[in-house]
Amino acid sequence: MMDWTDRHCRRFLRLISRHARLYTEMVTARALLHGDVPRHLDFDPAEHPVALQLGGSDPGELARCARLGQRWGYDEINLNCGCPSERVQTGSFGACLMAEPAQVADCVRAMRDAVSLPVTVKHRIGLDRDEGYGLVRDFVGTVAAAGCEVFIVHARNAVLKGLSPKENREVPPLRHDVVHRLKRDFPALTIVTNGGIKDWPAIEREWAVVDGVMLGRAAYHDPWLLAAADPRLAGSPPPAGTRADVVRALVRYAEGEAARGVPMRAIARHALGLYHGVPGGRRYRRLLSEPRQLQDATPQLFLDAMAMVGGEAGATPSA
Repeated sequence: MMDWTDRHCRRFLRLISRHARLYTEMVTARALLHGDVPRHLDFDPAEHPVALQLGGSDPGELARCARLGQRWGYDEINLNCGCPSERVQTGSFGACLMAEPAQVADCVRAMRDAVSLPVTVKHRIGLDRDEGYGLVRDFVGTVAAAGCEVFIVHARNAVLKGLSPKENREVPPLRHDVVHRLKRDFPALTIVTNGGIKDWPAIEREWAVVDGVMLGRAAYHDPWLLAAADPRLAGSPPPAGTRADVVRALVRYAEGEAARGVPMRAIARHALGLYHGVPGGRRYRRLLSEPRQLQDATPQLFLDAMAMVGGEAGATPSA
């Protein structure tokens, strides 16, 4: 989700669910240590609970980054061992680290020694064409021995050569049964499944077997999917009863950001899917993505887009 789940995206999603845990886009350790730290780490307190996702393979660098994350107020530090892009592999981190479980264990140990926050790991179920269970079983066992208690498992192999990141989300077959087997073999660990889950019936089927479900592009393209999370997770109503309530709250947020010089396109791009599947939703998306409309746009743009779908479309989600 690099370049997707930035602070504006997360703040928008928080208007739809108070309780779903949010994750930053992956921030590489070296970019954080040698770049603009506030630009990478600043977030709105309303985003809690929110986890900082790091990319890297050097225990010392990751420990320093974890300390920065704790200082900034994050609730969790997550190490990405699942990204298959060649750019990430060149830096010797991401999915290629699944072949180096001892190295990942050293990284986890260093971060746990540096902070009091939970340190978690996101990974795949295998590498390249090897669909055996042994690699992921041994990876989880080795990293768990270093103190990691939470594993977020994308239920596809990562093909390190020959497939683009997009193809890596589509070509390797989904095998949620492997994630289920991890939960059976490591019952004391928190196992969260990810990949190809697009609706609440699928979420609830997974919940019956594992401890949690991570949504990525499904929630980005259809964010109203999260409106049912609070009734199911916490037995409480969502912060917004309708999509129109979300738009009005987004306008208030956008007004504050506009006063800081943030262009509306930086916020609007994350709200394109709010009326997914609703009559008029295409007109809403067109207005929010039209370059001429976005140029010099004010927060009124969101209200104008909402008018394209009759304003009050979308009802309170059921528990």
